Amino acid sequence: MTFLVLLNPRAAHGKAGRMAASIVEAFEASGAEAEIVETSEPGHATEIVRDADLSSYTGVVASGGDGSLFEVVNGVMQRAESDRPPIGLLPLGTGNAFCRDIGLEPGNWRSAVEVIAKGSTCKVDVAKLDAAGDCFYYVNIAGIGFVRDAGKTAATLKFTGRMAYTLGTLWRCLAMRSHALELLVDGRPLSQDCLFMEASNSRYTGSSFLIAPAARIDDGELDLVIVRRLPRLRLLRLFPTIYSGKHVEHDEVTVLKGREIEIRGPAGLEFMVDGEFRGVTPARISCQRHAIEMFCAR
Repeated sequence: MTFLVLLNPRAAHGKAGRMAASIVEAFEASGAEAEIVETSEPGHATEIVRDADLSSYTGVVASGGDGSLFEVVNGVMQRAESDRPPIGLLPLGTGNAFCRDIGLEPGNWRSAVEVIAKGSTCKVDVAKLDAAGDCFYYVNIAGIGFVRDAGKTAATLKFTGRMAYTLGTLWRCLAMRSHALELLVDGRPLSQDCLFMEASNSRYTGSSFLIAPAARIDDGELDLVIVRRLPRLRLLRLFPTIYSGKHVEHDEVTVLKGREIEIRGPAGLEFMVDGEFRGVTPARISCQRHAIEMFCAR
């Protein structure tokens, strides 16, 4: 077995770039081979996976954080459906929220190598996001409003490791804004003055925020989590419950499932998608069931 490993040398505040030799050795110890290709700029992994002849590889591996996986997924989804290789993940980034849904733990990349080398795969849904002339795919989560603002702050704090998303959230509590959303969820209209909205394919965001506890990566639906406008003190009281997923039990939180979500307004709200900032409202998000295969431990 030979795997093409796309390594983001900037992941984990630059630590991932020093691990190429160790990754190759770990694959060899598991009875497989790894060909490492370091990405040089944002979008590079997408271009490589989209355009390369992958017929000689058992699979393609994203090595880094959720953003690295985002790029590899977008490369795979731009290939013909009959020519999409299985995707592996080495969780070396700051967040690695998605990895838990395929049975991995953030930072435990050696265990991930063993999972990939065993060759067991599962079908995974992919969300397609059409936003104001832009179109891309994701497997984790897309959010607007407060979560995007907190993510922007967290991006400047990645040197703190997994604490970055918590610190970014707490900092943004000082300048909260709400938005009058106009949605269609599987054709059903919904209006809500909200703090933020997340369209989740998987359960976690950030690193350990259990934002959508009922989400499943293979059920053909997205979990829409909406938090309505609320006082700052109330948000701070609710914040600790996001680690356990108990926030969904409170009146301020609405959770819906849907195959297609249309965000009609307001216009110009930027998305945070799998740790990346891309696309603005109005937008349409649709779930493509079992669109890819991933190496998984579950």
